Amino acid sequence: MNTSSHAGLGPCGLWGVAAQTRSIRSGHSFGGLTPHYTGVTSVETSLDDVDTRHPDLARLVGDGSVAVYSVNRSLVAQRNSGGHVKVYAKFRAPLDWHTNLDLADVEAVRSSLLALFDGWATPLLDLLRHGTAFAHRPFYALPVSHTWTHVPGVTLLGDAAHLMPPLGAGANLAMMEGAELAESIAAGPGDLDKAVRAFQEKMWARAGGWARITTAGLERLVSPDPAEALAHFDQVQPS
Repeated sequence: MNTSSHAGLGPCGLWGVAAQTRSIRSGHSFGGLTPHYTGVTSVETSLDDVDTRHPDLARLVGDGSVAVYSVNRSLVAQRNSGGHVKVYAKFRAPLDWHTNLDLADVEAVRSSLLALFDGWATPLLDLLRHGTAFAHRPFYALPVSHTWTHVPGVTLLGDAAHLMPPLGAGANLAMMEGAELAESIAAGPGDLDKAVRAFQEKMWARAGGWARITTAGLERLVSPDPAEALAHFDQVQPS
């Protein structure tokens, strides 16, 4: 690759193809860091045609979402388009919490979650009882304010550059960064490397701030003290 006129861009998730770009330049690496498990896992399921099949749950979720918090656990249901509802069971657990559980066995996963949330109100448990499938999604993150030594011809953006807890910032940052990288290159077409460096400095500063916010947010949203979750929302969305 001629780095004076071409660049490699890694915009995908940290475990995807972009992760491989970390060492594609003569043994260089982007900090040599491995994402760490945050201690929080999410198991995702969904309900289809909810207004017809599950009208009571449709009313519970409403036109937006419903979230309930307990000690080190939370249950969130979010309405999507077309009568589709996403349900997220989040909890603090060791990474190997499922050692004796076959994650491909839908009914076994359902039973495990119902046991974990035992004692919760019936309508909330029905969100799990009627889930069609389950996806295991442990939350990983890179260190806050993660950067790397610049490598000519290569850059990263989005989760590949600054993986953080999934609290609504990651996808928005990735889209913004794609546009900003294009603008930086268009503004300085004669010096691609300079344009990429300028983009990276701007990205790192902003992403570091959001990484701090999302890391602190996850600590409070899945917390030993459920009141922390409510206090968090009061701060970010004051009434």
